[in-house]
Amino acid sequence: MYKKILVALENGRADDTLVPHIAELARRLGAELLLVHVADGWAARNFDQLSLAESAEMQADRVYLEGVSARLRALGLTVSTELALGNPPTEILKTAQRRACDLIAMTSHGHKLLGDIFLGSTIDRVRHNTAIPILVVRAGSGPAALPGHA
Repeated sequence: MYKKILVALENGRADDTLVPHIAELARRLGAELLLVHVADGWAARNFDQLSLAESAEMQADRVYLEGVSARLRALGLTVSTELALGNPPTEILKTAQRRACDLIAMTSHGHKLLGDIFLGSTIDRVRHNTAIPILVVRAGSGPAALPGHA
């Protein structure tokens, strides 16, 4: 069914909910995982145009992606990573298309109308601009650890 799943990571606590769900799904389906984090700070958004050096935030994001991927590989999963730079919804969509993903997995924080207005909704922008199915896991719900880990 799903062969390559793009997992949009935030480098935050919400990932603690999403990653175990996706690890189990990938294990059951034999799917490959593509872990993506979009760095969206000033340096990331202007990286190519201004030929900037990688910021400390971007370096920390790479370390984070590699740490999560190492834990998933230890479970026998096939995992690759990508640190995208710029606007999160735009980069998630471009990466999913370019890397031929057939499912996008993301977390929801359960913002209400005002939260979405002020914080924006990456999920809404992604879902309105793709035909790729999206799995949304509410942050803080479900398993709290990777399968086989306490």
